[in-house]
Amino acid sequence: MVINLQRSYNGLDVLFLTHPAMSWIRDNSMTWMQRCCAQVLTYGEIPKHVAFIMDGNRRYAKKKCVAKQEGHVRGFDKLAETLQWCLHLGIKEVTVYAFSLDNFKRTQEEIDALFDLAREKFKRLLEEKDKLNEHGVCINFIGNIKKLPDDLVKLIAESMLITKQNNKTFLNVAFSYTGHDELTNAFNQISNGIKNNDLEESDLSVEILDNCMYTYPSPPPDLLIRTSGETRLSDFMIWQCSYSYIYFTSVLWPEFTAWDFMIAIFMYQRNVRAFVRYKLPTKRLSSRAEKFVENVQQNRLNSLYTIA
Repeated sequence: MVINLQRSYNGLDVLFLTHPAMSWIRDNSMTWMQRCCAQVLTYGEIPKHVAFIMDGNRRYAKKKCVAKQEGHVRGFDKLAETLQWCLHLGIKEVTVYAFSLDNFKRTQEEIDALFDLAREKFKRLLEEKDKLNEHGVCINFIGNIKKLPDDLVKLIAESMLITKQNNKTFLNVAFSYTGHDELTNAFNQISNGIKNNDLEESDLSVEILDNCMYTYPSPPPDLLIRTSGETRLSDFMIWQCSYSYIYFTSVLWPEFTAWDFMIAIFMYQRNVRAFVRYKLPTKRLSSRAEKFVENVQQNRLNSLYTIA
C-alpha cells in the first residue's frame, strides 16, 4: 500500500510517498496489445545494446507536486520496468546513466537523498541475488567510485561480484560517471603503462583506448535513448556513442511507457542500415598490449575483492 504524507519541503507543501521494496526483476507489465507489437518488432533487427539517459525525474516531481526524492524513486521503478521490456525483446545489454559526476553540484540535501536511495536499491539487489542469477543478469558499475561514500562503494562491489559469472543479460549502471572522466582515466592508465615499459608508443591505437575504458568489454550501444526533451549527451559515453543511433523523446523518464520504448526501437530499425556502414574496422592488439589490458582488468577485479 502507498501512503501519502504531506510535509514542508523548502517552504513548499509537497507529497512524500512510502513504497514497498521494489524488485529489480519484474513480471511482464506489458498489455497483450503491447506484447503483440513487441513480437512484430522482433522480425526486424533488435539492438544488442541499448543505453538510456534517464532524464526528467526532478521535472516529474515538480509536475506532480511531490518531493525531488519521490521523483528519483519513480525513476528507479521505471528502470526496473524498462529492464523487463528489454528482456522481453531479447536485448542482451543495457547501460543507464544513474548519477553523473556533475550531480555533485546539486544541493547536499538532494545528493544525500540520492545516495540513500542508491543504498536501498543496492541492498535490495543483494537480497535478490538468486533471482538475478536465475535470469543470468550480470551487474556492472562504471564510474569513478573514489568519490562515493565507503559503504556505498562496498555495496557496489558486492553487487558486481555476486553476479559476475552471469552472461545472459548485462546491466551497466553509470554511477559517479562522466565521459570526460572515463577518457582521462583511460589516458592515465595508458600513460603509466608506457612509463613502466608495459607498453610501447607503437601500441597506441583506438583499440587499446577502447580496452581501457570503464565500459570494457561491453560493445558500443546500438541505440541511445534520452527522455525529457533534452537533445544532448550530457557527457555520457561520448566515446562509445560515436556510431550509435540516438533517439530523443520529450516524455519525462518516470512517464516513459512501453509504447515510447517500442517507438524508439522502431525508429532504430528504420535507420540502422544508414549508419552501420560508417563503423570502422578494428585492429588486433599486439601481444604486449593484450597482456597490459589483461592486467588492467585483473587489477580492477582485485580491487573489488579488496573493497567487498
